[in-house]
Amino acid sequence: MAGVQTGDLLFLSGCGPQRTDGSYVRGRLGADLDVAQGYDAARVAGLAMLSRIRQLAGSLDRVARVIKVLGMVNAAPDFIEQPKVINGFSDLMVEVFGEAGRGARAAVGMSTLSGGMAIEIEMVVELKP
Repeated sequence: MAGVQTGDLLFLSGCGPQRTDGSYVRGRLGADLDVAQGYDAARVAGLAMLSRIRQLAGSLDRVARVIKVLGMVNAAPDFIEQPKVINGFSDLMVEVFGEAGRGARAAVGMSTLSGGMAIEIEMVVELKP
């Protein structure tokens, strides 16, 4: 399931960096990918998440604000730049929604992600009635 709405909140399940051709950005940050490539992967995930929000909410205009973002980074054991990678997602949300796109955020490293994806994002948004 891509998301669940309760009241004015839309909880969005994990979304990876899926390109328009259906492929995913794969690899481990600090081993296969550098911070710039991770930033770009997080931005790709952001575009996929925006598409998901539009599908579930009917329009991006219904987003009142981003409440919470959890950014998971497929990271090598010594990689410590998770926040810089997830900035690719966060910066896009601010570009699209202005200050309402700046929610609480966590950026964490994982030993692996499904299918070897480079990053995965979960988020909660508040919807306008």
